[in-house]
This record gives sequence, structure tokens and C-alpha cells, in this order.
Amino acid sequence: MMLPAGVVRNARASYAFFERNMNLTKRYWAWEAVWLVYNIVNAVSVTYIGASAQLITGVTIDTNFLILYLLIGTVVWSYLSVAFDQVTETITIERWEGTIEYTFMAPIARLTHLLGSCLFAVVHGIFFVLVQLVVVSFFFHIDLSHANILTSVGMLLIGSVSFIGFGIMAAILPLLYTERGSQMAYIVRALILLVSGVYYPISVLPGWMQPIARVCPATYVLDGMRQGLLYDQPLTALWGDIWPLIVAGIVSIPVGLWIFRKAERYAKRTGKLKRNG
Repeated sequence: MMLPAGVVRNARASYAFFERNMNLTKRYWAWEAVWLVYNIVNAVSVTYIGASAQLITGVTIDTNFLILYLLIGTVVWSYLSVAFDQVTETITIERWEGTIEYTFMAPIARLTHLLGSCLFAVVHGIFFVLVQLVVVSFFFHIDLSHANILTSVGMLLIGSVSFIGFGIMAAILPLLYTERGSQMAYIVRALILLVSGVYYPISVLPGWMQPIARVCPATYVLDGMRQGLLYDQPLTALWGDIWPLIVAGIVSIPVGLWIFRKAERYAKRTGKLKRNG
């Protein structure tokens, strides 16, 4: 069965943006190396907290369990950070390259453009996580005897859809605020870190913050991955974590595209695209 010509054309255009982002990553390889090292050091440092908990507290603790608990949080956070930043920094890099005006003038649907960028962000994030896990495995013995790997991978991929929607929304910041837009996007990422339970259960948060945590997609990705890796739960048993992610993806991507189009029109009207650097 042949696909409609329009679908094939849009798929090729999306891949073109995927390939362009890959080439931009190669061009700025030194920055990639910096962030990779940063993520690895952060993962090892956080995991050492779990390894030293018994020594610090003087209380008998299952440190293997705590190490894996913290490592799951670090992996999800690294993936979210890399994928999130890749979407938002695409705008910043295009300003550096002086190509942003040409991209927005091209006869390409904005969905096609952003889909290619988002798919590269997902692949980029998965690559960073795999390298991080390989390095961490040299420092710690990670007990995966009760782990369901398929569940963890499935939860990460399902969560990626909603992460992309939030990444598109955050991409308007470097679009509208030339000098500090990327730094402003870090605030959004930091808020997700605070409320989603990356390193702790959300039940320890103040009561007024817990409802915020329950609308954050990362909360459900983390819970689902921990259920799979720590308790060997199959993906079919985690519908309570899956359906909020599906709803978040269905809502966040169209809303993100709508907001981005509004911001794009405003930037064109006010001449903000002309400013580079």
C-alpha cells in the first residue's frame, strides 16, 4: 500500500530537519562533549548519595535499592533535559547561524518543521542516556534482578510525546527573547525537576505543590519506570501512569503548536527574527 504523496513529502521534509539538527550538533561538538560530561558527573554524584546513605545516617538501609531509585531519577532527568534543550536551543542556534528567517519563510508546515526537530531531540536524549548508563555501570553494581526493562523503555517512549509538547511551548522563549530566552527556558526545566519527584516521592512535597506534581508528565514517567525496574511490573499494570501521559501528549502538542504559531507571527511582525547572536 502506497502512502499519499503529501505524507511522503512531509516525512522527507521532517527528516531534512532531523538531518540538519544532526549536522548542527556535529558543528558544535565541543558543547555536546561538555553537556555529556556534565550529565555523567551529575549521575555519578547523585548515585553516590545513595551509596553513602547508610554511612551518613548510621541506619541499616538497602543501598542497592536506593542507588537504583536515584539512578532512575537521574536517567529520566538527563533524558528530559537533553530532549527539552534540543528543541529550545534549535531556535538559538539558528540565530547564531543567521538562518532563522529563511527557515520560517520556507514553504513548510510548522508541524513538519518541529516534528523533525523533536524526533532528533528524542534520539539525541536516548543516546546521552545510554552513554551515561554505560559509564555509571563502571562505578556501581546495579541490581536488575527484579527489573522489567521493556516497561521502563515503554514508559520513557510514551512520556516523550508529552515532553515534546512542553518543549515546543518552551521554544517560544528564545524566539521572543533573543538575549536570555534559552536561560529562561531553564526555569521551566527547573520547575519540572522540583515537582516531578526526580529524587524523592512527591508525597514529601508540601500539600499545595502535590496537585502541580500530578499534572506534570515527568511524575508519571518516573513512577512507571520505578515500578518496572524496582518491582518488575509489566506495562499493562501501569495504566494509571500511562493514561495521564497520553492525555498530556494529546493536549500539549496541539497547544504547543498553537502557541508557537502565535509567537512566530508576533516575532515576524515586530522584527525579532532579524536579530542574530
